[in-house]
Amino acid sequence: MADAVNAKPVVIPALQQWTGGTGHLELTHRSRIVLAPEDVGALTPVASQLRSDLVEVTGLRALDVVHTDVTRAGDIVIGLDATAAVGPDTEVARAEGYTLDVGARATITSRTARGAFWATRSVLQILTGSGPRTTLPVGRTTDWPNYEFRGFMLDVGRRYFTPEYLRDYTTYLSWYKLNTFQIHLNDNAISAPDGDWSKAQSAFRLKSDNPRFAGLAADDGSYTRADWDAIEDNAAAHFVDIVPEIDAPAHSRAFIEFDANLGLSGGSSDHLDLTKPETTQFMKDVFSEFTPWFRGPTVHYGADEYPREYAAEYTQYFNEMAAHVRSLGKKAAAWGSFTVMSGTAEGHDRDVLINSWNNGWYGPTPALADGYDFVNTNDALLYIVPFASYYHGRGLDGPWLFASWTPRHFGGSNLVPEGEDSLKGAMSAVWNDLVDATYTQQDVHGLVEPTLGILAQKMWRGVEPGQTHERFMAGAGRLAMGPGIGVITPTLFHPGDPKVAVSLSTPPMMVAGASAVVDVTVRNNHDTALTRQAHGHPRGRGRAGPDRGPGRGRTTWAPAGPGRDVDLPDHRHGGSDVRQRRAHRHGDGHGRPCRHHRVGPGDRPDRGPGT
Repeated sequence: MADAVNAKPVVIPALQQWTGGTGHLELTHRSRIVLAPEDVGALTPVASQLRSDLVEVTGLRALDVVHTDVTRAGDIVIGLDATAAVGPDTEVARAEGYTLDVGARATITSRTARGAFWATRSVLQILTGSGPRTTLPVGRTTDWPNYEFRGFMLDVGRRYFTPEYLRDYTTYLSWYKLNTFQIHLNDNAISAPDGDWSKAQSAFRLKSDNPRFAGLAADDGSYTRADWDAIEDNAAAHFVDIVPEIDAPAHSRAFIEFDANLGLSGGSSDHLDLTKPETTQFMKDVFSEFTPWFRGPTVHYGADEYPREYAAEYTQYFNEMAAHVRSLGKKAAAWGSFTVMSGTAEGHDRDVLINSWNNGWYGPTPALADGYDFVNTNDALLYIVPFASYYHGRGLDGPWLFASWTPRHFGGSNLVPEGEDSLKGAMSAVWNDLVDATYTQQDVHGLVEPTLGILAQKMWRGVEPGQTHERFMAGAGRLAMGPGIGVITPTLFHPGDPKVAVSLSTPPMMVAGASAVVDVTVRNNHDTALTRQAHGHPRGRGRAGPDRGPGRGRTTWAPAGPGRDVDLPDHRHGGSDVRQRRAHRHGDGHGRPCRHHRVGPGDRPDRGPGT
């Protein structure tokens, strides 16, 4: 009997094209990583990272990296070819596409080092999904991204995350071929406790040795130049661009705490006073001080949610800061706020990458009309505020994202036309609005992990025909977070996970075609907590409306510690051990209709993890 043709291997995001062969390539201790002598300078970082990662994935000793044109069976060969056919003739495919040809050896070809690196992520994922973790199926893939900006944002201004966590997240993003990590470096509590802004949480997270800025960095956690260099080093090794964000003139309490003269209302505010030229000069000095730390091509200067009565001053600030960022050698990026601020983008600098975060503040339709390059960061669909009663406090709606969302979708009727070049991609975001809530950086990861792979899939290529959400999530569970993760623990599980025990009570005698309610118990035998898994509701259930996101319902695996029984509780009782006699229950969704993240003082978290 002839050998079966190899099916497309499980990779997230899925491979664009695959032609299966027969048989497998076995990596052994004799396998090598081979670079042509003319590619050594460009590809040595790729080869070095692959060498390290293969040790963790395969258990083999570190493979030799050799510089030669002579290859042998079992090698992994990585090469650059400026004319290689790596996908459609688009700028993003040329920049990040690759081919992987597996036969007697595995041969990676790309036009760029970044494309070659993404190919190594596919190799590692294929190995991870194989039984022995040392075999690759014979076949050929051509793979490329559809969007150039594939990102994730983390608010460290309202809650400190360690440098090790940020390094891990850079590594994790690269596992899914996400190429942008925006770090929101300053912010403050949404409202002033008892009306007193001096009591409000605020933080700026970069700590300079320059006496000019002594006292600006937060006492509860900040990043030194050495910390930031280590984050940038890891980002470079994984071909991820760090986009640092220093947000002003709103969200600026940390700067006003540093110098009260910078603030409106005599300093009793979290808005800068842009009527004073020295305020804008101070912000220019901040960017001049810290931009030399930043290695990526883009720096984000915030520019959202300022009071409308200062629209003229806002426009001047927007333009001056865009020009200043460019003078420092960086591409400028900002949050879109023109519709609310002045009703139009007229008079505003057009050479700025815009995050379209809210359709009321500045949606995709005006961004297209005004000629901006922009990124989908739509709040109703892509914001997580951990454990809040708004903005997906329990994580994004995975089944809906899988079935319905693409980077072109901004909620409601806001759909960008197919092939629109000014839409650069998309970015999900975690905002830590609840500054007094008790949760950990690991808890935040537990909210992000169930949908990050889905978002990566949609930004890279879209869902494969015939693939289901359940099958996709099973693959995500098997692939986990990839090699090189230090302080974060994966929380997904997958069918067949030996440490997740599922038991059913014995149903009563039933006639043919009858159904019964049974007790379902899931026991977590892992050493760490598991993330709840979102499952879709039947079509037509739940509520939806323009700009409110999809209707939602779910069965929840509650976050439970090791060795605890969990019995499909309603998600409003996350962490509960209370058993319920039902195999499926629809929750009440993610909370209230999605809205702008500057919410009122009455908003509180619905439940923290394990409470």
